[in-house]
Amino acid sequence: MVVETFPIRMVESPEQPTPSDALADLYEGFEGEFLIPLWTEIGDLMPAHPRTKARPHLWRWRNLIRLADRAGELVPVGRGGERRAIALANPALGGKPYATPTLWAAIQYLMPGEDAPEHRHTQHAFRFVVEGEGVWTIVGRDPVPMRRGDFLPQAGWNWHAHHNASSAPMAWIDGLDIPFQYVTESQFFEFGRDEVTEEEHATPDRSRSERLWGHPGLTPVGVQAGTGSPLLAYRWVHTDAALRDQLALESEGFRGVVEPGHALVRFTNPATGGDVLPTIRTEMHRIAAGRESSPLREVGSSVFQVFDGAGRVTVGGETWAVERGDMFVVPSWTDWSVSADAGQDGSDSAALDLFRFSDAPIFDALHLYRSEKA
Repeated sequence: MVVETFPIRMVESPEQPTPSDALADLYEGFEGEFLIPLWTEIGDLMPAHPRTKARPHLWRWRNLIRLADRAGELVPVGRGGERRAIALANPALGGKPYATPTLWAAIQYLMPGEDAPEHRHTQHAFRFVVEGEGVWTIVGRDPVPMRRGDFLPQAGWNWHAHHNASSAPMAWIDGLDIPFQYVTESQFFEFGRDEVTEEEHATPDRSRSERLWGHPGLTPVGVQAGTGSPLLAYRWVHTDAALRDQLALESEGFRGVVEPGHALVRFTNPATGGDVLPTIRTEMHRIAAGRESSPLREVGSSVFQVFDGAGRVTVGGETWAVERGDMFVVPSWTDWSVSADAGQDGSDSAALDLFRFSDAPIFDALHLYRSEKA
């Protein structure tokens, strides 16, 4: 068996011991016992601030949907591949299918009449629909309709499948904590039934979870909530109203918004008031037409998708013009800000809506989250 060794760097600098034969012998002894002295590594292990391995990057929705449509023609859905999901690969992460070191994002595409088979995994997941309808996701045998603007969380280890009951293809984005569970060596996966029941192939307008948990301020007594949010669909009509009301109240003198012209809502678990998923935070931002958010940097990484409107995004040293569907990554401790284009003829009727998911609950739980205005 070949055993890899870890050579210790012996450099001449004021911060390091003076190179000598005795020091070389000491380092060789360390290597033989698989030991590494902290004084040679502290600069990499304990930097003054986070050093992200990821880099800012933008994916254009028009390119994603074009390639997903082509995959729909060529790649079947079934056991083995399980899903026609195409992952966003951050160009700085060595070819891994990761958007950031902790977050996985993909466009999923289902053709008319297709079924994505049932399975479950410990990875926490969600779906967000930027356009289209006609697919039902079935979580714990509960069919849940998916429509434009809907956010659909699904905590880990829940059986789930999808079926397209319409005559047109449909695409949406998936977000999971696959990279986090992979690096922590904590993931499990299990195949489910090859076919779901006729009842699960139904197409109800409201899911069972919405009928139980979708009433603001009211909690069903005696109903087990489980891990993650028991509400399996957060509908756009409610999200839109919350954002619209925030900005309307601001125009009436209310000063409770995150900053002028910037409405922000977080999707929360109705049973606990916390994040919808243990490892993923999800939000919707609305930047009023012609306004700009303040630059911010945070511990942890994020993925954004433009839901509606147009504007400009600055992440680190990159600036992009963005429109509906475009997706971009904000690595840890990297400055970001967004601005909304003014409406036509200078009107303020347009706004920039952004869906965001991040790994913030992980850092909150570990008391490692930090943010500051850039």
